[in-house]
Amino acid sequence: MFLDIRIPIGLLFLTIGLLLAGYGLFSDPAIYNQSLGINVNFYWGGVLLAFGVVMLILARISRSG
Repeated sequence: MFLDIRIPIGLLFLTIGLLLAGYGLFSDPAIYNQSLGINVNFYWGGVLLAFGVVMLILARISRSG
């Protein structure tokens, strides 16, 4: 049986990234005044989302090779 840890890690980061980016996209812009107007939730959600996608791509490449 072949279990690749990158699949659950990728799904976890993908889910958290989607939730965080969605919150940053639809939240009130006034809460970002303390962070110099930078939507930190949206950007870090994008980073987590990208990391999750990379993990899933690496798992897919190793499975096909």
